[in-house]
Amino acid sequence: MLQLCKVTSALFISNARSACSDELIQQEAVTLCINVSKQQPFPSTSITKLQIPVYDDPNEDLYRHFDRCADAIQKEANRGGRSVVYCKNGRSRSATVCIAYLMKHRRLTLTEALQKVKTARHVIDPNPGFMSQLQRYEEELKRRRERSNSESDDCSCRPEVHCRGS
Repeated sequence: MLQLCKVTSALFISNARSACSDELIQQEAVTLCINVSKQQPFPSTSITKLQIPVYDDPNEDLYRHFDRCADAIQKEANRGGRSVVYCKNGRSRSATVCIAYLMKHRRLTLTEALQKVKTARHVIDPNPGFMSQLQRYEEELKRRRERSNSESDDCSCRPEVHCRGS
């Protein structure tokens, strides 16, 4: 059965066969396709396409693509678009990218994001290498947020107020 599984109102996950169904892409009003594979085709419809050329191999570096993919999905959502992320079987690579997006832009923990994607598509199963990369990404996102919070708490960023008696 062909289907795009809804993770959020603006994000779907699927296998390549479903993602290449022009009918489904149009039906779900998808405006961005992220193909997380080296060999799978794109749908023939004229929509924005992004290819992340990786194999489903624990030694592949998918981590370096997390920010780019997450930001592309968020940018599409901000402009009212919808994205589908897919790989051959819609289990490991595509799930990893969806999880990274939820961690960065929805501020979910790895466990929460994994559960949310699994609820949408119960067959997901990121390989052990990708899970390690997601754990590393979770730590990196925490560091970025802490750094951002400490910078906003820094008094040197605030204009000084001088009070003078009259």
